[in-house]
Amino acid sequence: MSQMKKVVASTMLGNGLEWYDYALYGTFTALISKHFFPAGDENVALIATFGIFAIGFLMRPLGAMMFGYIGDKYGRKNALSLSILMMAIPTACIGLLPTYSMIGIYAPILLTLIRLVQGVAIGGEFGGSIVYLVEHAKPANKNRVGSLSMLSMLMGLFFGTMISALLAKIMSPEDFDMYGWRIPFILGFFIGLVGLYIRTKLHESPVFIEAQEAGHVSESPISETFKNNYKEVLLGVGLYLAVTIPFYLQTVFMPSFMVKFMHFSSADALIIYLIVLGVMMICTPISAILCDTTNRERLMKIIAVCYLLFAIPYVYLLDYKTFTFALISQAVFASIIAFYIAPIPTLVTELFPARTRYTGMSLACNLAAAIFGGTSPMLITALITKTESNYPMAIYIMLAAAMSLFCVFEVKRRRDTKRLYLI
Repeated sequence: MSQMKKVVASTMLGNGLEWYDYALYGTFTALISKHFFPAGDENVALIATFGIFAIGFLMRPLGAMMFGYIGDKYGRKNALSLSILMMAIPTACIGLLPTYSMIGIYAPILLTLIRLVQGVAIGGEFGGSIVYLVEHAKPANKNRVGSLSMLSMLMGLFFGTMISALLAKIMSPEDFDMYGWRIPFILGFFIGLVGLYIRTKLHESPVFIEAQEAGHVSESPISETFKNNYKEVLLGVGLYLAVTIPFYLQTVFMPSFMVKFMHFSSADALIIYLIVLGVMMICTPISAILCDTTNRERLMKIIAVCYLLFAIPYVYLLDYKTFTFALISQAVFASIIAFYIAPIPTLVTELFPARTRYTGMSLACNLAAAIFGGTSPMLITALITKTESNYPMAIYIMLAAAMSLFCVFEVKRRRDTKRLYLI
C-alpha cells in the first residue's frame, strides 16, 4: 500500500469510527434512554440522553488544545495515533456498561464519563486528521482530498446504521433489546485497532517535517494560537456553523424526531435516513470536484443562500407527515449540506500557518461543534416540545447559514489580499 493510500485509509478509519459511534448513539437513543434512566416521563429521558450526547461535545475544545499541542509540537502522526486509541476504548465501554436496573444512578453517571473521554479524543482526532490529510494533498486536488474526511463521516454513519439495522433484523426483539444493541459498540474497538495499526506505519506530514527542519515549529502552540490566530479561529467557527448545526440536526436528531414527533415507524425512518446518507455521499465528491475546478467561495455563497431559502420549506414538507414529502424534504436538505461541507476541511485548514495549524483547525471545528452542534438535538427537542411547532428548527438553520455566509465573504476578502495559507 502506498503512503498516500495509508494516509487516506487511516484518516478515514479514524473519522469513520467517530461517526460510527454517533450513528449508534443516534440510532439507539430511545433504547439508551430506556436502559440508563429511571422509568417515567419519556420526553425527559429523551432530552437527558441528548444532553449526555451534548456533554461529550463540551470536552472537544479541551481535546483540541491537548492534541493540538502534541500535533503542532511533536508531529501530527503521534497525536493521531493516541486519539484513535482513546476513541476506540470508550466506544466499546458503552457496549459493556451496566444498565440503570443493575446499578441505579451510576449507570447514567458512567455513561456521561465515557462520553467525556470520547469528547477529548474526538477533539484531537477530527481537526487533526483533516490537517494531516490536507497537508499530503497536491494543490490541484486539495479540496477533493480534504473532502474525504467528510465522506468518511458519512460512511461511518452509514455503516453504523446498517450494522444496527442488520442485527435488529436477524435477532428477536427481546434479544436485541437485552444485548444485541451492545454488539456494534464493542465492534468499534476492533475498528479502532485496525486504524491504529495503519497509523503506526505512516510517515510524518511533509509540511510538518519542512517546518521542523526550518526551525519553525511552535514551542507553545496553544498560547500562540490564542495570541496570533484568534481571529482565524473565530472565522473558522463561523464557517463551520452551516456544517455542524444542519449536519447534527439531520443525522443525529432527525431519526428520533421522525419516530417521536412525526409518528413514523422505525423502519420508514431508517429507510429515509439511509437514502439521505446515500445522497450526501454522492453529492460531497461532486462538490469537491467543483471546488477544485471552479471558484470555491462563489459556490459556497450559493449553497449558503440555498440554506436560507430552503429552511422553511424543509420544515413545511415535514409537517405533512407523509413518507414521500419527508423523503423529498430531507434528500434536498441533505444535498445542500453535502455541497457545503465538502470544501470546508481544506478552506478552514488554509486559515492557519503550519506552526499552529493542528491547534487552530481543531479549536475552530470543535468549538463550533461543542457550542452549537452537540447542543442542537437537545435544544430543538426542548423547543419543539415547548412550542408544539417544528419551525424553531428552520429558524436555527437560517441563523447558522446567515453567519456562515458572512464568513465566506470574509474568506474571499482574505484570498484577494493573499491572507490564506495555500497548501
